[in-house]
Amino acid sequence: MSEENKIQDSVGRTIRCTVTSDKMEKSRVAVVERLVKHPMFGKYIRQRTKLMFHDASNVTRTGDEVLVRQTRPLSARKKFELVKVVREARR
Repeated sequence: MSEENKIQDSVGRTIRCTVTSDKMEKSRVAVVERLVKHPMFGKYIRQRTKLMFHDASNVTRTGDEVLVRQTRPLSARKKFELVKVVREARR
């Protein structure tokens, strides 16, 4: 069993996403992209969902690929926490 699967089994939902904003203290905004097939035309459409997550040590930067886990609501919009940085962006 890989490390990613162990984390996913332990608590809540884990999502792999890309950081788009690092301008706040201990909070980051990330985007999850997915392809959805249009029901009538059959063309695949790229849809995005913005997530706000808690980064206590401010280690992530814009462009990093991260793994976040669903947690209790930490604020009105922040419901995820950082698990680990999968891939750092080129600086």
